[in-house]
Amino acid sequence: MVSNMLGIIDVGGGMRGSFTAGIYDYFNDQNLQPFDYLIGVSAGSGNMISYLAGQRGRNLRFYLDYAFRREYMSMHNMLRTGSYINLDYPYTFLSGPGGEDPVDLEAFNRSTARYEAVVTDATGGEAVYYDKGELAQGNFDVIKGSCCVPGACRPYPVKGRPSFDGGIADPVPYKRALKQGCDRVVLLLTRPVNYLRPPLDHQEVMETALSRWPNTYSALLRRSIRYNRDVAAVQELEREGKALLVAPTDIGDMKTLTKDKKAVERLYHMGYAQGPRILKFVEA
Repeated sequence: MVSNMLGIIDVGGGMRGSFTAGIYDYFNDQNLQPFDYLIGVSAGSGNMISYLAGQRGRNLRFYLDYAFRREYMSMHNMLRTGSYINLDYPYTFLSGPGGEDPVDLEAFNRSTARYEAVVTDATGGEAVYYDKGELAQGNFDVIKGSCCVPGACRPYPVKGRPSFDGGIADPVPYKRALKQGCDRVVLLLTRPVNYLRPPLDHQEVMETALSRWPNTYSALLRRSIRYNRDVAAVQELEREGKALLVAPTDIGDMKTLTKDKKAVERLYHMGYAQGPRILKFVEA
């Protein structure tokens, strides 16, 4: 049976997103964009933009170069602004129109694929899904919100709503993909498939950091349960031939904000090598 609507889900994972950057570069090298619907969380939402714009290698530059700049992630930022990650730096000063490494907006807008980015509303603690139209003019506030890691960042305003990382409220948005009409999905993880997310570490610290946002804190407490449940659900879909899970076999010591160029390159090449397997599922 041929799928009527094929989706791809990228759950992000900070610097581990170099894994999916490799996957997108494989498809760019094949000059293929077979997905009808793309939904990204956190770093995944940003990676997908370069892919849809056909900018091969652009994502890797962020992981190997820009992320190591003080303006991007540093204690200097934390001391100066209260946020370790300066989200304006990658998504305005670098990516915006006239930036150092701008998104090719003409190519991005020319893509007919549907695209959504997941953001967590800080006040309500629920997921909000923003479509491609929000990014058409090069305003990437939606991506900033989706990448706004609690504890490392103050909430970022998206359309006037304080927002946090989309992975808090909907870490594996497969239900959203199915609801939007997908009957087959590719799920990109940046941890091994058998990884079980543990309960939240440093709960007292995070509760204090999110004292103004109790619903976001509650959602953060539930994130491990949601992640583990949803990955298991997609594994069941995979057994039915309706999904494909793609994940690195080993991430070493890579955490969300680990700055390790060798580890980044290793994950990138691991992702690139998964390309033919994904293509086989896509063409089935």
